[in-house]
Amino acid sequence: MALPTTIEKLDIDVLQNILARLSAVDFASADCVSRSWNNVCSRILCRPKFASACSNNPSLLVAIEEVANEVLSKLIRPQFAILSVGSLFSMQEAFQLITAKLSSKIPVIVNWSSGFIGRDAFYEEFKKIPKLESGIRGIVLTVGCVPGMKVKSISLQKQVEDHPQDFMIDKFITDIWEFSTSISGRQSPAALMIFSREHPHVRMNAMEKLDYAMSPETVIVGGFCYDFRHTATEELACDAVAVVFVTDRNKPPGIGETRFHAALSSGLSPVGPTYRVDSVTEKYGCMAHLIVHREGPFEATEMEELSTMYIGVTKRRKCSVRQEKEKWVTSLAFHRILSTGTDNEYFLVEDVGVKTGDTFQCYLTDSNTARSSTDSVSNLVRSFNGSDKWEVSGGLIFASMHRGQQMVTAPCFWKTYLV
Repeated sequence: MALPTTIEKLDIDVLQNILARLSAVDFASADCVSRSWNNVCSRILCRPKFASACSNNPSLLVAIEEVANEVLSKLIRPQFAILSVGSLFSMQEAFQLITAKLSSKIPVIVNWSSGFIGRDAFYEEFKKIPKLESGIRGIVLTVGCVPGMKVKSISLQKQVEDHPQDFMIDKFITDIWEFSTSISGRQSPAALMIFSREHPHVRMNAMEKLDYAMSPETVIVGGFCYDFRHTATEELACDAVAVVFVTDRNKPPGIGETRFHAALSSGLSPVGPTYRVDSVTEKYGCMAHLIVHREGPFEATEMEELSTMYIGVTKRRKCSVRQEKEKWVTSLAFHRILSTGTDNEYFLVEDVGVKTGDTFQCYLTDSNTARSSTDSVSNLVRSFNGSDKWEVSGGLIFASMHRGQQMVTAPCFWKTYLV
C-alpha cells in the first residue's frame, strides 16, 4: 500500500509553485521552516521587487492598515520601507504603527510629504491626493526587496559641543564606508538614498563630501523633508539618514546582478547670460543675497517669469574626509529666485552655499521642456526592458516643490529608478 505524500517529500518544483502563491506574511513563515525551504524561497525571490500603496482615509490607523495589508498581500520579502505621510497626521504615531505592522529589523523611513501620487490600496489605480487648505491627509507606503544585497540605514548625527559639523559628516561617511567594505569588500556602496532635514549648510556640506567620497558608480539620490523618523536613531537626534544598498559578496547562487540607475528630469531651460558672484550675504540660514555682475550681453526678456525661475550655480569646492587627500569637486546646484534688482545687479535666492567667485545662469521652468525630459527618462528605462540581459524591476520618484501651476502636466523635478 502506497503511503501518503508528506509536505517534506514534495517535489521541489511543486513546493516552489505552492510557496510562490503565498502572501508576504505567510512567505516569511515558510522561509523559516527549514534550510531546504529557505533555499526554495530564495529561488522564488531572486529578482528585485517593489510594492506600493496609498490611502487618503482620514483615520491614520485605518490608512496604515489599508496600505500595509495591500503591500503585504504581495509575494515580497521586505528589506526596507518608506512611508510618506501628510502634514495632518502625527509622524511619531505613524512610525509606531508602521513598524508594528512590518519589522523593527529593517530600515523604515517615515517622512512628511507635501503631495502624493500613488496606487490606491483598494482600486489598484494611480491617483493624486490633493492638498487641503489645512494641510494634506494621506499616506503612501513603499517596500522593496533587493536579493543579493544588504540594506541598512545610517544616520548623520547632529553636531554636539565636542564634535563640530564637519566631524559628524566625516563619521557619517566613514560609517557608510565601513558597512560597504564589510559586506562587499568595496568601500563605496551600490546606492544611497538620502533623507535630510531642512538644514541647508548641513545638506550642502554633506552632499559635497559624498560626491568626493563615493565612486562614480555609486548612485546617490534623495532630498530634504521637514521632518522624518527612522529605525536607527531616537527622535530628532540626527540631521539626515542614508538608506545604504551594498552588494553581498556572499550572496546565494542563482541571484543575479542588481544595478541602480538615476536619471534627471528637470523641466528647466537656461535663459540669459552667465553671471559671476561678487559678494554673498546669507540671511536667516535659509537664503542668500548675491551681488553679481553680468558676463554676457543684456537680454530684456530673461527675467519675465521671476516666480518660476532658478539660478543654476556651478560650484567648485575642495573636499576631504578625515585624513584623506583633498581634491576638487564640481557640482551644479539650483536655487529658487525670490527677488532681483534693477538690471539684475543683485539676486535674493533660496538656500545657502553660494560663494564669491561662483558663476551661474538663470533657468526658467517650462512644461514642454519637463515633458520632453521625462520622456527621455522613460525611454531610457524602456531601453533596459528591451535588453536581453537587463530587466527593470521598479523605481522611485523624487519631485521638487514650488514648481507652479504650469508643472501640473509634468511635475517631476528629477526621477530615480532602482533597476
